[in-house]
Amino acid sequence: MSTNEPIPPSAVAVDRLSKNYDGILAVDEISFTVPAGSVMALLGGNGAGKTTTISMLLGLLTPTSGGITVLGHDMLADRYAVLPRMNFSSPYVDLPHRLSVRQNLLVYARLYGIARPRERVEQLAEALDLTGFLGRWTGQLSAGQKTRVALAKALINQPDLLLLDEPTASLDPDTGDWVRQYLKDYQAKTRATILLASHNMAEVERLADHVLMMRAGRIVDRGAPAALLARYGRNNLEEVFLDIARDRRRAVATVSAAGLAADDDVSVL
Repeated sequence: MSTNEPIPPSAVAVDRLSKNYDGILAVDEISFTVPAGSVMALLGGNGAGKTTTISMLLGLLTPTSGGITVLGHDMLADRYAVLPRMNFSSPYVDLPHRLSVRQNLLVYARLYGIARPRERVEQLAEALDLTGFLGRWTGQLSAGQKTRVALAKALINQPDLLLLDEPTASLDPDTGDWVRQYLKDYQAKTRATILLASHNMAEVERLADHVLMMRAGRIVDRGAPAALLARYGRNNLEEVFLDIARDRRRAVATVSAAGLAADDDVSVL
């Protein structure tokens, strides 16, 4: 979204963030920063705390403790100053089924105060190949079509910070590849900051500048994809992911050999 407000060097800064659900720590004192204009991947198995973390970044959940700064604003005290500059996409969050694709996108365009909403919807429909079903009820779409519409909704305000949860879920390989290239080109053109949660390790290697690995609510490792491959002596991020998820002893030995200190917020459980 066009704004006169400057973007700080760190688009996101998270400080000792925790979320406790009735005694269960879904997120356990994690800290990280996302440099402005970068793509950060948040990885982990089911139950690792990724979705809870993203929900707190969006202001949908209130942290039990810790702080979140987004685009220079404290999300706990001043989230309405920054929400117009953010957006979010997830194939697991449905848009209203009884509205057409066009109607859904127009609703969000107006919520975000887009100056020429119909023009913006047409632009995104052409860019994301939605034109053929703009008039169809959203509830009648295939899973892959819903994923593309969710991405169009997330881009409606040209956000400075884009949070993506499984952006290519349910897409066939060709369409998934096309969407990944679109995101790569979009980020290069706009210098938007992207935080990406994905189970597709090839996607992460292609898009991400930095990676955070989560397990049981904590960050257990972090680094550029190439650095993680070198640290674990692996050929791809899927193998690194499996090392962390399945082989505690190997992960501990490898991380210890890399000389990672406790104050780096890295702990293998």
